[in-house]
Amino acid sequence: MRPVSLDDYIGQQHLVGPGKVLRKMIDSGALSSFILWGPPGVGKTTLAMIIAKQLNRPFHVLSAVSSGVKDVREVIQKAESGRFFNAPNPVLFIDEIHRFSKSQQDSLLAAVEKGVVTLIGATTENPSFEVISPLLSRAQVYVLKPLERDDLERLVDMAVERDYTLSRRGIIVKERDALVSYSGGDARKLLNILELVVNGLKEGEVVIDNETVKREVHENPLLYDKDGEQHYDIISAMIKSTRGGDPDAALYWMARVLSGGEDPKFIARRLLILAAEDIGLANPNALLIANACFDAVHKLGMPEARIPLATCVIYLATSPKSNAAYLAINEAISRVKESGNLPVPLHLRNAPTALMKKLDYGVGYKYPHDFPGNFTEQEYLPGELKEATFYRPGQNAQEGKMLERLRAWWKNRYDK
Repeated sequence: MRPVSLDDYIGQQHLVGPGKVLRKMIDSGALSSFILWGPPGVGKTTLAMIIAKQLNRPFHVLSAVSSGVKDVREVIQKAESGRFFNAPNPVLFIDEIHRFSKSQQDSLLAAVEKGVVTLIGATTENPSFEVISPLLSRAQVYVLKPLERDDLERLVDMAVERDYTLSRRGIIVKERDALVSYSGGDARKLLNILELVVNGLKEGEVVIDNETVKREVHENPLLYDKDGEQHYDIISAMIKSTRGGDPDAALYWMARVLSGGEDPKFIARRLLILAAEDIGLANPNALLIANACFDAVHKLGMPEARIPLATCVIYLATSPKSNAAYLAINEAISRVKESGNLPVPLHLRNAPTALMKKLDYGVGYKYPHDFPGNFTEQEYLPGELKEATFYRPGQNAQEGKMLERLRAWWKNRYDK
């Protein structure tokens, strides 16, 4: 079912649709290095293969899981030896490039910079964290999205009509909701579920409905999870258990995802986000603990990394919770989008030059340390947002003290 042209490629229209960046790159023939970042099963490998085929470029594939520096150098040497005048440089596709070590990534730099190869990387991880800066600066990053419902339904229809085995079974897809829901926007998972359901039914006409899909998936929870796509579901369960204050469930789901071979750095990063988003100011030490865990995991690796991860997840699960800071910054960003670039009040502006002083920049500013208690009331927001409130302290002991202080400073603003 892997498509061989953009005409059959499903999804990612923001990249491959008419006039979009990758479509224009293919049409022009001017291919530059880039990294495809997105969840599993959304077409990263397929897109790289289609691009290379349509541009008639030699296509070399390396997997970061099984390839080393030696493999990278061999491909580069092969590309160099095959170079001819005006011949297009080959495409080097590296799957799971986030798993390449620094030395492996360093070995790519010269070849990418000189144009010996055009690099296309694929990753499920944020390249900003996992790809070295020199390599990242030589490659654009394009984000692939989970497939939408219409894309997934189209994929089901194509599989039933075109797949040799499925097309011979007389399949009637009566309902699609469960297929779409269990796939989570992952084409590979969707096809695995479809295969699982069809194989679970008797010979003859096959009718697929929501109940059939649910029954087959629940009875075979691992069969459609090839290569660990279900880790995204399990990591979600771990995060929600931690957020919900259940350390036992959080440890269980973390053990599941570690046993499945998940990168411990991925787990540590998710815990770091949770510490800021879900615990925040209710226990500011949570962010410090999560950051220390993140550092320890990077230094240790498995199997020892499981210990700081367990320490961190228990601490976070048993901490008081607050998402007040998360809500506050989201509301502030929303207000910025609504109100546009409001001018900074004159008394808050910097005045490094005589002209700026003449224009009253900084005039009227009250220096808080010149006042009792190191505080004096004055307006810090643009006039249009006077006394706007974004931060609303959560209901916990730590933020309760902060609320008392804010009420003492700002009178009635925090009594709303």
